[in-house]
Amino acid sequence: MDNRSLTLIACLFLHGCGTPPKALAPIERQILLQSSASWDGTPYTGYPQSAPELTLLKLKIAPHTTLAWHTHPMPNAAYILRGELTVQSRDSGHAQVFKQGQTLAEMVNIVHRGVTGDTPVELLVFYAGSPGMPLSHTD
Repeated sequence: MDNRSLTLIACLFLHGCGTPPKALAPIERQILLQSSASWDGTPYTGYPQSAPELTLLKLKIAPHTTLAWHTHPMPNAAYILRGELTVQSRDSGHAQVFKQGQTLAEMVNIVHRGVTGDTPVELLVFYAGSPGMPLSHTD
């Protein structure tokens, strides 16, 4: 047998001797947000007193947009898919910037607004309300 044949056989034999690929876990769990208070520290006091209705909303907000001052009558939470959103509380003047991949526990019955920067913002917002309940009230 020549050197070329031995090299080929050795390569074929050793090909299967590598480290096997890592098996992926069947489930990967990551809590993105768990809170009993809104982003400014205001505690949530309860849920609406009627039948529950869950709403999941995808919002796209253009760059350099200032949303109207508004309130939410129920607990809700957002996940920033893309961009950067500054949330401002009208009465306290408190503001916080939320970036892509971050979550925020929204304010309930507190006047606030969102302001975008130089890039569009895309977010998912989950509302825990009741049938017929509006998601927000413009102030």
